[in-house]
Amino acid sequence: MHAAILLWIWVCAYLNSVGWTLSALHQLNARGYAVALVLGGVALLVWWKKNSSSLSLQPSRLHLKKYLHRFRRPFPLAFLVLATLAFLGGVIYAPTNYDALAYRLPRILHWLAADQWHWIHSSFDRINNRSCGIEWVSAPMLALLKTDRLLFLINTISFLLLPGLVFSLFTRLGVRPRVAWHWMWIAPTGYCFVLQAGSIGNDLFSAVFALAAVGFALRAKKSGAPCDVFASLLAAALMTGAKVSNLPLLLPWAIAILPSLQTCVRRPLQMAAVCAVAIVASALPTMMANTKFSGSWSGADLQHGNVRGAAFLKVGANAGLLAIQNLTPPVFPFANAWNRGVSNLIPAQLSSLLGQVMVEPGAANFTAVEMQIEEAAGLGFGVTVLLLISAVAAGFARRKQFSLDAAFWLGCVRWAPAISLFAVMTQSNLSAIARILTPYYLLLLPPLLAGAGQGVVVAKHRWRVLAFFIFFLAAGLLIISPARPLFPAQTILGMMQMPESRLLARVKEVYAVYGNRNDAFAPARAVLPPGLSVLGLITYDDPETSLWRPFGSRRIQHVCPGDTVADLKARQVEYVLLREQAFSQWFGCPLEVWLRQMNAKVVNKISLNLRASSGPLDWYLIRLN
Repeated sequence: MHAAILLWIWVCAYLNSVGWTLSALHQLNARGYAVALVLGGVALLVWWKKNSSSLSLQPSRLHLKKYLHRFRRPFPLAFLVLATLAFLGGVIYAPTNYDALAYRLPRILHWLAADQWHWIHSSFDRINNRSCGIEWVSAPMLALLKTDRLLFLINTISFLLLPGLVFSLFTRLGVRPRVAWHWMWIAPTGYCFVLQAGSIGNDLFSAVFALAAVGFALRAKKSGAPCDVFASLLAAALMTGAKVSNLPLLLPWAIAILPSLQTCVRRPLQMAAVCAVAIVASALPTMMANTKFSGSWSGADLQHGNVRGAAFLKVGANAGLLAIQNLTPPVFPFANAWNRGVSNLIPAQLSSLLGQVMVEPGAANFTAVEMQIEEAAGLGFGVTVLLLISAVAAGFARRKQFSLDAAFWLGCVRWAPAISLFAVMTQSNLSAIARILTPYYLLLLPPLLAGAGQGVVVAKHRWRVLAFFIFFLAAGLLIISPARPLFPAQTILGMMQMPESRLLARVKEVYAVYGNRNDAFAPARAVLPPGLSVLGLITYDDPETSLWRPFGSRRIQHVCPGDTVADLKARQVEYVLLREQAFSQWFGCPLEVWLRQMNAKVVNKISLNLRASSGPLDWYLIRLN
């Protein structure tokens, strides 16, 4: 497992370096990636021959039977079932992660069309200002295979690496091996992990590097091996390269790597080369681009407005959101009643303050969801409840023996993630805080599991029965997930005829929208002129990826306020697709006025249902005369 994690870190770091390098050479295309992957394959073979003996990679030493025997035990077998269900969902269904379809995949397609990374001309800020970590790992598949169907494998691999990383980190942070062994299978059943295991979200992807960064740093202190220091450095860089919100997790990593810094001095040339790779694999290139093009290094709205004490107000709001989102059952049909009740309970003055500091209404109103979905899920009801029960039971089981490692340095590493969490909570103003904190959860668990009483708790039959119920909940959620249902959802729902049931109508709409999301713009593509190679698009947070299909056949150009007819003609834009409902908000004038200014006319109207929350909306295909 150590070798697999090490290989994954180097592969992802290499692909990040390749992406930026090919961009600098204007060769970000299938040909450039083919050459880069061949060179990378040769380097991998050389590394394999050199290190196979030391890392136990020889086939005779793999002990395959012993490895498979592990999954005859109930806890590993339960994890294997979850991994299989997640994998089947990824194989059967095309990706539906909304953020990926709205800006992460489109940005890759924009770059490939231009043969280089560039700041995309767009009013949709997220297509430019988010970190590029998982994009650079995904880009070779899109460039060479022209499909997004295999991108889920990135997260499937990440999910399979979690148990080994959890056990290694937990035991190094003072959790007893027996306790760590049980939790290495339980912790990954958090909904943010299992729901993304067959998805193309980037939260699970970055969680692996958060664990590896601290884990290899702790390993390096004992081994003194340079490869462990280098792996830790690259993992920390990839952690930030995946999501800027992971930057506070550099604190526990920095404390953990501190005793091994002398290794860097002994190998200056190797360390310089690894640092160069780490820089391009980190969030630094994106932060520099954000500073240059938008004036903000983060690319996110971190302002507090004019509210006094807004940072601490955000901490309180985010704490409430985390409690709600992690304690809400997998399926919660009373969500609407809850939301109405909470809205009525919040005092008007407090509601006004929350509305000023939290940019999304769901965050200001403490909204609960009807079902846990990958775009919003956190650690989840099952693991959260089991963790709380275990912590309380351990306190009663061995209160006098409850102790933490007295080593000051190790204690700092153990508790530093809590400081990182507090830093994020003072800044975050989004509703999906539980999902955003996906890379934080597993680093926050060791202080709760390091007590002596935990060994007594995990040995109890009742605790194990409860743990299996957690596996059951996670498996059930994977089966009924609207993104990848593992049952004939449309057939069964179609047979259910209850015209007066709002709940059933809502369920049908949610499953229908998810079923069509991967290619949600297919009706719009159907009315485009044959052979159209460039399409203008007025968009903000829409699943643009669909308009690029089949990949390589068409290029999308975003149309922004201030663009003139001459600007669009220079970019070869003759047709523009837009949504009227939000046009006046974005452009500051009615659609009819803009059409006259652009000497354009409507040639078609299409009804598209892109979001279950908004229902079908009218889109217009415009032609510039």
